[in-house]
Amino acid sequence: MLLLVGLGNPGPDYAGHRHNIGFMAVDAIAARHGLGPFRSKFQAQVADGRIGGPGGGPGGDEKVLLLKPQTFMNLSGQAVGEAARFHKLTPAQVIVFHDELDLAPGKVKVKTGGGAAGHNGLRSLDAHLGNAYRRVRLGIGHPGDKARVHGHVLSSFAKADRDWLTPLLDAVADHVPLLVAGRDSDFMSKVAQATRPPKPEKSAKTDAPPKGESAPAPPQPAAPAAETSLGQALLKALRRS
Repeated sequence: MLLLVGLGNPGPDYAGHRHNIGFMAVDAIAARHGLGPFRSKFQAQVADGRIGGPGGGPGGDEKVLLLKPQTFMNLSGQAVGEAARFHKLTPAQVIVFHDELDLAPGKVKVKTGGGAAGHNGLRSLDAHLGNAYRRVRLGIGHPGDKARVHGHVLSSFAKADRDWLTPLLDAVADHVPLLVAGRDSDFMSKVAQATRPPKPEKSAKTDAPPKGESAPAPPQPAAPAAETSLGQALLKALRRS
């Protein structure tokens, strides 16, 4: 059994915040693999089911418990620790989806262990679980100024962000079987491929003249009819003189 945790803050006021991208990822996984409905347990919203191997879907061979702590971000470890102890899970059986300031928007990295890097949700998990769990770091970008970080993570995604956010959540949900199977590198590669912007189309090139020949001169526009008639009249007048 694996515990798949999404980090965020509960309630509609926080639902669209960058800090809640972990909740969004878990919701996308539940929808994609037919898990749920969510119910209240372990100070969290939980849903369970099975996820198959790569390419699999509902009815797969790995039991998972999806969990969204309702304790607010700073106390996330309370809910995760309670669920892990109840199911006798080790940190190696826990996968946490969370927002990552140090990754560009839409980028994904998976790592095991490490520090909290100022993330209060991870700091709480470390206190209740240790740090040997897997982290799926979902890039939200840095505002560029440390003083603006708090407002950045606790503000909603802009409409323009949907261009990368929706494909990212879809790709995470589609390829989570690789993560469940322990194929972290393959998971990152597949998500990167699925979210890569399309290459711009090459503009059509005009045919170059054969080597040694100059390009033909562009055709000259015909003189307006009035000017042609005037020129002919002048020529006739000159001939008569």
